[in-house]
Amino acid sequence: MARKEKDKATQQVPATGDGKYVPRLKMRYLQEVVPKLMERFGYKNIMEVPRITKVVINVGVGDGKDDARAIESAVKEVSLITGQRPIVKRAKRAIAGFRLRKGQPIAVTVTLRRDRMWEFLDRLINAALPRIRDFKGLSPNAFDGHGNYNLGIPEQLIFPELTYDDIYKVRGMNITVATTAETDEEAAVLLKELGFPLREGN
Repeated sequence: MARKEKDKATQQVPATGDGKYVPRLKMRYLQEVVPKLMERFGYKNIMEVPRITKVVINVGVGDGKDDARAIESAVKEVSLITGQRPIVKRAKRAIAGFRLRKGQPIAVTVTLRRDRMWEFLDRLINAALPRIRDFKGLSPNAFDGHGNYNLGIPEQLIFPELTYDDIYKVRGMNITVATTAETDEEAAVLLKELGFPLREGN
């Protein structure tokens, strides 16, 4: 890549020493990942470079319809993990087979953007995922065809913000990483460069 393009790719990095905090992973994206993606895919404009726009964490709480404490605990746990209070999702319609009535709480969800998003991803990559037992990397086949990545977490205790005393019941969660990438290939390269441990092949 020409020196002029590399300089342009880092122009948006806030100057150090001005007192403004910039998350570590965001700084890495701006200073290292953007230039690499521009060179690899031949982007002419920095605005073409794929970026992460939001992270959505969803925790199913099927027992919440019968146990108010389950919902309260899930809200508390997600708040500790993300630093942001989630919202409670309720059933939109009744389902007799599941003894579910309309309006009953069934999940908690939170959407992270900007600095909180970057901080969460940093902790996910470097602190939480390595704590999964027998972890062999993330599946490369979990993209949705539109540049977004979905991963399932087996239990919330992999996050260092939580201890056994903090949880009411061990439960998993789904994390969706939304990007502006137009293809799954571009999204995969973006995530790998940020440090996501995507496995090679299947």
